[in-house]
Amino acid sequence: MDSDKSKLPDDVPPQPQTNPPPYAGANDPVQVQPVAAVAAVAYVTPVNTVMVQAVPPMGSKPSHITCRSCHTQITTRIENKYTTRTHLFALGMCAVGLWCCCCIPYCMDSCQSIDHYCPNCDAYIGTSR
Repeated sequence: MDSDKSKLPDDVPPQPQTNPPPYAGANDPVQVQPVAAVAAVAYVTPVNTVMVQAVPPMGSKPSHITCRSCHTQITTRIENKYTTRTHLFALGMCAVGLWCCCCIPYCMDSCQSIDHYCPNCDAYIGTSR
């Protein structure tokens, strides 16, 4: 069989090429609906001012500072807390045979963490180690 499938039989006339019919309503005039006037609204974004206060270095004694929460001049209230370092020093003394001295780290400020708080609002201020 030859590739005669693309050929039309002799009794069928060739069809002229035409564009497809237009869509319904394609040539109709466009109806424009009036729109109500919209009032312009301006949005103002508030500007936040951030004040950064440097915290003075905290020591083992109460410090005289301005509280960041209540903005009052205060002398901090301190609380001593035992840390992992305190327990490790005591355990190390016991391990090397100084078991009679293992309570010394619990009495030394350098082996404890000292937290500073505001006496007015009880806000946490800082830690000294």
